[in-house]
Amino acid sequence: MQSFDFSVRQLDGATSARCGVLTTPHGTVQTPVFMPVGTRATVKGLTVSQLSELGAEVLLSNAYHLFLRPGHEVIAASGGLHAFMNWDRVILTDSGGFQIFSLVETFKLTDEGVRFRSIIDGESHFWTPEENMAVQQALGSDIAMVLDVCPPHSAERSEIAEAVRRSADWARRCKAAHTREDQALFGIVQGGLDFELRAESVQLTVDIGFEGYGIGGYSVGEPHDAMLESLETVVKALPADRPRYLMGVGTPTSMLSAIAMGVDMFDCVLPTRTARTGTALSSQGRMNLKNARYKRDFSPLDPECHCPTCSGYTRSYLRHLVVMKEMLGSVLLSIHNLAFLMDLTATAREAIAEQRFAGFLEDWMAGSGADDY
Repeated sequence: MQSFDFSVRQLDGATSARCGVLTTPHGTVQTPVFMPVGTRATVKGLTVSQLSELGAEVLLSNAYHLFLRPGHEVIAASGGLHAFMNWDRVILTDSGGFQIFSLVETFKLTDEGVRFRSIIDGESHFWTPEENMAVQQALGSDIAMVLDVCPPHSAERSEIAEAVRRSADWARRCKAAHTREDQALFGIVQGGLDFELRAESVQLTVDIGFEGYGIGGYSVGEPHDAMLESLETVVKALPADRPRYLMGVGTPTSMLSAIAMGVDMFDCVLPTRTARTGTALSSQGRMNLKNARYKRDFSPLDPECHCPTCSGYTRSYLRHLVVMKEMLGSVLLSIHNLAFLMDLTATAREAIAEQRFAGFLEDWMAGSGADDY
């Protein structure tokens, strides 16, 4: 069984964009990559066969939600998360830290760990970094994330500084507790928009040493330009020989801007969540299929896309499904939205390999759809 490895295969001459290959026990992943989110061991509305046909190489699941239901012991007894969800490619599990700390009224934080209440039945649980590692090792994902502290965007500097200190301490404990040799462990950088705290978090996390680095604490309400400015300093400070994962960011303009800085991995619930509200991502921007303008529009959803939705169904039919609240509407839009973002990163990889990424990025940002993201 192959161990985890990452190699940079191509650098863009005009930007910091790069193509790489992640090697894991369940296959390889070409980067830059967008990872569909299957929070509860399923990408809502899609089978694993459909995801494979769309070209997905890696899925993301969430340790917090799987711990609550059905329980990591159940999944371990089934043969692990790959067997449980019938997915034979790469899986990354998030620790669940973001989910815990987003429930402001339900957690109590100490240096030892965090006590939180279940969103299902209100039962109280206490997680230490060691227990979080035990959960993710039982799940058997190819990549696990450390348990970190995620302060809100509105937090005072002192609270963010404390989160940086505590996250580094927990990261050390996660690494010490992590013993599964066929599972890579990624650290996570925090620090909000504070350049000094971001730099401190990078240094502390890199000094511990991980097989990859997540960049957390963005896309939580901060101004987009401020996020990109802060992000650029973080990416430059991370090791060039390790994958860089921008957590929870998945709008096309943000991803392409981050790719230009040297980010390799992305995930976001945007494509499937917006699909369930009747919204499609497209080369022309966001499309609200509830709009009456599409009632007699018998053209493909996005003429530049070749996914099964765009190849087989019209805007008129998709609008009909959305307006009638038929589940097929959400499924078909999810297929398209995921294909759109995965194709975007594939196109970016191709542009990097051909040394024309800067021009591709400029053309995209000047296009009619960019301002809508």
